[in-house]
Amino acid sequence: MSLFLVTGGAGFIGSHLVTTLLERGDQVRVLDNFATGKREHIDLYHGRAGVVEGDVRDHALVERLMAGVDYVLHLAAVVSVPQSMRDPALTNDVNVNGTLNVLAAARKFNVKRVVFSSSCAVYGDNPELPLSERSITQPLSPYAASKLIGEVYCQTYYRAYGLPTVCLRYFNIYGPRQDPNGDYAAVIPKFVQRLKAGQAPLIYGAGQQTRDFVYVGDVVRANLLACEHPQASGRVFNIASGQGTSLLELAASVNGLTPQPIQPQFAPPREGDILHSRGDGTCAHTTLGFQPTMGLNEGLKQLYDSINR
Repeated sequence: MSLFLVTGGAGFIGSHLVTTLLERGDQVRVLDNFATGKREHIDLYHGRAGVVEGDVRDHALVERLMAGVDYVLHLAAVVSVPQSMRDPALTNDVNVNGTLNVLAAARKFNVKRVVFSSSCAVYGDNPELPLSERSITQPLSPYAASKLIGEVYCQTYYRAYGLPTVCLRYFNIYGPRQDPNGDYAAVIPKFVQRLKAGQAPLIYGAGQQTRDFVYVGDVVRANLLACEHPQASGRVFNIASGQGTSLLELAASVNGLTPQPIQPQFAPPREGDILHSRGDGTCAHTTLGFQPTMGLNEGLKQLYDSINR
């Protein structure tokens, strides 16, 4: 049994990580400021996780929570690309300075490993697909830049101080508990919610843009493998399916779950969004033994069934 600190542990991915850790018998501390995390997710923990409301930028608080921790899963971040375009200073403060707080505290308490949640957004609109960890990084938003800087700090702490760190570049994660509300929600839950309400799915741009979708349960497994594998430290890994799906194809797949399909509506492209994204997951497969197991259609069905039950 190990003790985990999960920053952002009341969020979409974080809450899945916490429930999985608790189910397998680990001890968990959660740090979340509930800017985007959901208080209802805490009910899923049934009092078995220590939940602290606070900010990852609070150095003293992060140090206090780090004492005795074996592993850190660091997800706390400003995660919205449009918000980062409007407020790059806040994005940098949370995503970069908050990450530095986590790394410094983890080093002080000799944590076994820090797993940093990064993003495929670091690649920008790179036309050389599929994207591998050796592909050029060219962030197009302050969010993407902050994630890349976080990766650099993780690798620096590994090289300079010997702190074991692993960076996971998530592609487009989806699944139950993903918030479909707000201007910055991910495309899949918004599509599903609108269709359930009898509304047309809204596509920004022409719908030809492609994404590499990965089910949240697979992301949980990738995090746990990153904690455990002896050859993972100091590395960066794509967490990807290797399949590119256009938003038009996605809309058709989601429509297939409904008794009365609705044609999508279109809106102007959003600032900071990339056109195409597809990852090469070879490194994660060969080093971590990770490969996604949930197909897109089955994953969409699970999400569809979970919304507004």
